[in-house]
Amino acid sequence: MLGIKLSVPIACFRKGMAREYLETERIPPPATCYGFLLALVGETDRERHLRVKISPVLLKESERSVVLRTVWRVKKTPLGSPGNTRPDYQQILTDVQLLIWLDSSDEEKHDGTALVDQSLEKRVKTALDPEGRGQIARFGGLSLGESTHLVNEVSLYYDGKKVVADSGVGEDVNPQIMLQDSNGALTWPVWVDHVGAQGTRYVTGALVSGGLKPPKTADMPVIQN
Repeated sequence: MLGIKLSVPIACFRKGMAREYLETERIPPPATCYGFLLALVGETDRERHLRVKISPVLLKESERSVVLRTVWRVKKTPLGSPGNTRPDYQQILTDVQLLIWLDSSDEEKHDGTALVDQSLEKRVKTALDPEGRGQIARFGGLSLGESTHLVNEVSLYYDGKKVVADSGVGEDVNPQIMLQDSNGALTWPVWVDHVGAQGTRYVTGALVSGGLKPPKTADMPVIQN
C-alpha cells in the first residue's frame, strides 16, 4: 500500500446529480482519484488497473466559494452552435489538502499477464522517485477532476513500509478517510460512464476519523466497471 499526499489550489468535485447549480463534494470520489493516478503515470487506458483499491483522506476542510462560469451542455451539433453554452453558478474549493491510499494487491491481470512490476502502486512509486521518474512518459497538465484544476504538489507519504514524509496536519485537525460502509450515508462513484449514466458504478460509504494510518484493505473502495 502507498500513501500519496497532494495539494490543489482550486478544485471542484461535482456532485453527480448537480445540474443548474454545480455543487461540490468535500472530497474527491475514488473514480476521480483513480483518474489522477493514471495521469500521474501517463496511462491512457482506463481499464489498465482495474480492481485497485483507493481511499482518499481529507486532511483539512477547504474554503468553499461560488463562481459564475460558462458551462457546456451539448444539445446540438456542431459543438460551437448557439445554445450549447450557458452561464451557471459553481461551487469551488480552495487550498485542497489530501492524502490518497492506494492498494494494488487485488489488481486484475492485464491481457493475461501478471502485473508483477507494472502494478499501479509500482508505477506511482516510480513516478514519485527522483531517480525513477525518468522512466515515466506522460503528457499534459496534472489535474484532479477538471483539467483546469491543476495539482500544485504531489509526494510520497507512505512507501508501503513506513511513513516517509510529514503529513502537514496540526494536532487540532482530525483527518477523515473515505471507507466502504453498507450503512453509510454517502455514495461515491468508483467508475464513471462518460457517455451516459448507465455504466456508472457507485459504492456506499462514510467519512471516518483516523486517515493518517493505512486502512484495512477490506474497507477500501474498489475501482471496477
